[in-house]
Amino acid sequence: MRWTDVTDIAISLEEVHPDADIVNLRFTDLWSWVQALPEFNDDPQKSNERILEAIQMAWIKERE
Repeated sequence: MRWTDVTDIAISLEEVHPDADIVNLRFTDLWSWVQALPEFNDDPQKSNERILEAIQMAWIKERE
């Protein structure tokens, strides 16, 4: 997975962190959690606030 795979990342995060408060999630935590996913293999420096926000929104949608 890469940073641009926001939906796949959101699905994986929901499986690993089903009880997370994703609305009030700090981007620093989200950044760390994404990198900790076993399927994730991308440069940590390629992320930015816009990508993290897109992952968060996809995760909220996934949870609905």
